[in-house]
Amino acid sequence: MHHKTASPRGTRPRAVISATGVFVGYASLFGRADASGDIVMPGAFTDTLKKKGTGGIRMLFQHDPSEPVGAWLDLAENARGLLVRGRLNLGVQRGRELLALLAQRGLDGLSIGFRTVSASRDRLTGLRRLHRVDLWEISLVTFPMQAGARIADVKQEARTKLARLFKPQT
Repeated sequence: MHHKTASPRGTRPRAVISATGVFVGYASLFGRADASGDIVMPGAFTDTLKKKGTGGIRMLFQHDPSEPVGAWLDLAENARGLLVRGRLNLGVQRGRELLALLAQRGLDGLSIGFRTVSASRDRLTGLRRLHRVDLWEISLVTFPMQAGARIADVKQEARTKLARLFKPQT
């Protein structure tokens, strides 16, 4: 399985986190090479999204299948890429930890895990164009291959709730 990142260097997708653990962002941007030389093409996710829907794509931490951390609420291709909206599971410790990290921008990357269905290679550049992929999971990651995957804003209500959740007990 391959793992790919959210957005290229210099791009800051609008991703907002709420106190409920809901956030948005881009899991992949179309037409831009990542650090491994892959370019996801428009429409690459169409078949897998129709077949699996949001319930068939897992939300993981660091691509670790033993670390499910929430669920995807919406997954959709648009002209820019794969736009995602997900909710961290705040009923588990890792979900609360990730919300705290996202709120303080200690973690802000997204990365896709997939199997290649259809691809081509550019003879001049050596870059691989991914035309169709079988998307398995989207992970929250520390170091995405496309360095520009960043959380742009955190709502104040999330910070307040986090302060209460992690307040030292006396």
